[in-house]
Amino acid sequence: MSRIIELKVKPNARSSSLVEQPDGTWLATLKSPPVDGKANAELIALVAAHFKCRKAQVSIRVGGSGRRKLVQIAD
Repeated sequence: MSRIIELKVKPNARSSSLVEQPDGTWLATLKSPPVDGKANAELIALVAAHFKCRKAQVSIRVGGSGRRKLVQIAD
């Protein structure tokens, strides 16, 4: 079974973090700029590390070029 989480992404931050918000969505702050897929690559690595899974199990389902994303975490 896989899990889908809704994320709001803030690139170009001082540090990287992944925090669950009170409404059930997640806020991801990323050091990388949103250029050439760098922020998306960092986001996938951050989600994989947080949920203790491989990067290959994490995929961006919706919002690849936007700030709001739906990310799927496969088992």
